[in-house]
Amino acid sequence: MGSLAATANLRIAIPVFPGFEELDAIGPLEVFGLAAGSGLSISTTLVASDPGIPVLGIHGLTLTGLQPLDDDFDLIVVPGGAWLSGGPTGVRLAVAEGILARWLAARHAGGAVIAGVCTGVFLLHAAGLLDGKKATTHHLALDHLRGLGVDVVEDRVVDAGDVLTAGGIASGLDLALWIVERQFGKSACREVETMMEYCRQGRVARRAD
Repeated sequence: MGSLAATANLRIAIPVFPGFEELDAIGPLEVFGLAAGSGLSISTTLVASDPGIPVLGIHGLTLTGLQPLDDDFDLIVVPGGAWLSGGPTGVRLAVAEGILARWLAARHAGGAVIAGVCTGVFLLHAAGLLDGKKATTHHLALDHLRGLGVDVVEDRVVDAGDVLTAGGIASGLDLALWIVERQFGKSACREVETMMEYCRQGRVARRAD
């Protein structure tokens, strides 16, 4: 998955923004936190374009103590949020502002692997990261993604190498567990699954599929 296989300590960022879908961010955060607690070399940081301002999620969760966007990450996992409602918040607001999309493009050019959960994939598209890539998103947004010219695959997780995407909301857990497996092996992933009392669902589509 990109250059992650050679990474001694996997440094992960999860960017949040007003109207983000909480489980899209907190699900992967939980997986990576448990993986780190089991002894794997993972560090995860919640980041924001303006870390001094609390960020309110779509369901009312407020996050504070966030860190700034910077270059010190190997993997970035982008949550979705509020895309389907069509309102001026969540991913639509983040796309319109352009800050996160530019950062994702720059980090990808610098060698980072970028992953999108649910409608977070539209931020990856805004960053120009889906050209020639297979991708997925929430099932209610698949046609919109197709309309943007993306090669849509209706699987729970799609691994295109340096860009990964996952379906709706809870599939972020499966994406994060797949990342653990790709980086540290099946045994390490099973240990995290057992701790979570969660069994992965669906299929991972890879580049060769």
